[in-house]
Amino acid sequence: MYNKVMESKEFIEKHLKAVPKVGIILGSGLGDLVNVIEDKIYIDYKDIPNFPQSTVKGHAGRLVSGTINGVPVLCMEGRFHFYEGYTMKEVTYPVFVFKMLGIEKILVTNACGGINRDFEPGTLMIINDFINLMGTNPLMGSNDERFGPRFPDMSEPYSKALMVQAKEVADELNVAYKEGVYAGFTGPYYETAAEIRMIGGFGADAVGMSTVPETIIANYLGLEVLGISCITNMATGIQEMKHSHDRVVETAKKASINMCKWVEALVGRM
Repeated sequence: MYNKVMESKEFIEKHLKAVPKVGIILGSGLGDLVNVIEDKIYIDYKDIPNFPQSTVKGHAGRLVSGTINGVPVLCMEGRFHFYEGYTMKEVTYPVFVFKMLGIEKILVTNACGGINRDFEPGTLMIINDFINLMGTNPLMGSNDERFGPRFPDMSEPYSKALMVQAKEVADELNVAYKEGVYAGFTGPYYETAAEIRMIGGFGADAVGMSTVPETIIANYLGLEVLGISCITNMATGIQEMKHSHDRVVETAKKASINMCKWVEALVGRM
């Protein structure tokens, strides 16, 4: 694993103009965030040694390097999911590479379903904690101390300092947001009404099929994490209409206007 990560890192380094400081992982329909990146360089996943390939509609499948407000960034335009058949190590592989490239902070975004009835489609939510309902996690198996400790702490999976910055920037820009707990579900089906009642009873405000594995590994690697969800639909049993991935992507694209404005200003302070 370590040798594979280093091979990927060395390949990517050859294409970068500067050492990236912030890593960004984009969820379904949120690819417009790439438009705020200046001096862009694209690196297709298929060209990177050992990198998985994105198979989901709404995920372009490439890295984008450049700057946002003068800050060097490296952006994943398309992520990997456990439901695609990848192992958890493969799902989180890019986060290991981010760490080896010198990235210090990660912004994780996603499109997800709202459980909190105060939310509505288009709501942006700062993630303050997670619940892992995926039945496994990417730390299972042998541990390589060159990456991180056997038993990493998860008492602050999302950086309190970064959350404060995010709220300050949102208030300055008049970007509306909520705050809540994200539950990671395996998918790829949309949850049943009974499952949503259960997940809501656990204290989750939103549910999705990503983000939790990347958050776990980022903490394991000693990176600071900020998570922002886009509520693209209300969960089963709360909304009356049936779910549609096309509608999820469409709603995310509309909400990404405010997301882009928020992230552009925020990254300059990260």
